[in-house]
Amino acid sequence: MIAAIRSDLPSSDCKLHGRRETNTQAKDFRMKLLTTLLLTAALGGAVSAQQSRALYQVGTGATTLNATGDLPVERIGNDDLLGITVYDAPELTRTVRVDENGEIRLPMLRRHIKAAGLYPADLETSITAALVDEHVLVDPVVTVTIAEFRSRPISVVGAVKNPVTFQASGSVTLLDAISQAGGLTESAGSEILVSEKAMAGDGNHTELVRRIPVRDLIDSVDPSLNLVLQGGEEVRVPEAGKFYVLGNVHKPGAFMIADGSQGTVLKALAVAEGLDHYTGNVAYIYRSDSSKTGKQEIPIELKKIMDRKSPDVPLLANDILYVPEATGRKAALTTLDRISLIGAGVGTALLYIYH
Repeated sequence: MIAAIRSDLPSSDCKLHGRRETNTQAKDFRMKLLTTLLLTAALGGAVSAQQSRALYQVGTGATTLNATGDLPVERIGNDDLLGITVYDAPELTRTVRVDENGEIRLPMLRRHIKAAGLYPADLETSITAALVDEHVLVDPVVTVTIAEFRSRPISVVGAVKNPVTFQASGSVTLLDAISQAGGLTESAGSEILVSEKAMAGDGNHTELVRRIPVRDLIDSVDPSLNLVLQGGEEVRVPEAGKFYVLGNVHKPGAFMIADGSQGTVLKALAVAEGLDHYTGNVAYIYRSDSSKTGKQEIPIELKKIMDRKSPDVPLLANDILYVPEATGRKAALTTLDRISLIGAGVGTALLYIYH
């Protein structure tokens, strides 16, 4: 019947009906296209979120920035402060400090959660599992960030301008650490000692000390000397060794043995600006002797050394070179008048050495 009616319609009405069907098909096509685009955008957002989350999942020893761009992602350690966010659960969202056992506690959870040694993404997984296992939440969304490092201290002490202890954040080199302390002082010795704790074969910790030559480090002779510090190291800069010159010289005092060079009797006389007036043939070196209760007294033939008839004699750190006057006898080193010749500072050092 309907077909018959349609056959009776004028040709213009048939054309109009055809255009209406075409418009309907176009609308249907546009709706399908829009739906497809929305689904594609949603899937793309999910993939992007997964990729962003993967930034947390770094391998052993890796360092990268977290999503907030604050602190670099490192393994969590004891005493670190963590920011824990649980979506739609404000009673669980808080800052928590890792305890001395490397664990954290969250409200409504009976068990402690191990945190030390994990990356933030790994701890997120542990917290999520704990919330589900103890029936606190069905499908929690957990985020963990490191708010403050306290498990990675680096100490710089000794002959530096501003001794300091700071937390390693990211990659810290030995030169970075020295720069944090304001650089070396003029009294710095020829070596830097870097101490770190290492795991021994029996499971106990042992202290490993590396000696770094200052000149080679500063001059970049060997780039491997600029150690990468991980935290837990102590950088010690010993002062240069000193020797002391007393008696019949123009400038008695304490003098540094710089750049690891060896002091000698002639060098000591040079820095003391030579002899004051006529002296005898013999001088004396006083040296600490760890094997005896007293001190060593080493006589040297000073006149022959100065006349180049005898080899120069080396001086060690804390040695005292005493040049007596030509009176035929030695003056006692313990008398106050001899100590006063080199000032209060050196006098204190001598009292420390000889008493």
